[in-house]
Amino acid sequence: MKGKESESQEIGNVFRYNYRPLCLYALHYVEDVDLVEDLVDDAFEQLWIKVQEGAEIPNKRAYLYAAVRNRCLDYLRKNRLQTVSLENKHDLVDDSKDALYQKDSAVEAWLWTAIGELPEKCQEIFLMNKRDGMKYDEISDELGLSVHTVRNQIAKAMKILKEGPVKLYNWVLSLVA
Repeated sequence: MKGKESESQEIGNVFRYNYRPLCLYALHYVEDVDLVEDLVDDAFEQLWIKVQEGAEIPNKRAYLYAAVRNRCLDYLRKNRLQTVSLENKHDLVDDSKDALYQKDSAVEAWLWTAIGELPEKCQEIFLMNKRDGMKYDEISDELGLSVHTVRNQIAKAMKILKEGPVKLYNWVLSLVA
């Protein structure tokens, strides 16, 4: 049996590597970021309680995905606020879609993490272009930079992000283990 300190450290690692992907996963079901964070926090709290009570949960990541999915579905059943019609709710529980949501959330989390690690100005320019749909000259005018600088910053961001698939592959493999 593991000691309390190693359990605590293990839960900390599970949290660090899975919190963002779980939130993105839950957003596939519930489109309220604050609610999603609460649901994911609740799932981690329940995991912590179970582990403290001595429950053996060999695959904590799988437990958390199931717990988050169940919390989302419970919320939808109770509140019926989601735009999904009642007839289509059975689709939300479809295992193949759920597996796809899990994979998508891991990739989305990695991408946002990678974007977050770009140099500050490079990140700002990249997001203005890709997320906000602004053209180079619009970004140039707004930030008081040359169009050439904007183009170089976006190219720099794309190069950094394209080098990331090897990191992504290793990161996704670490999630599966």
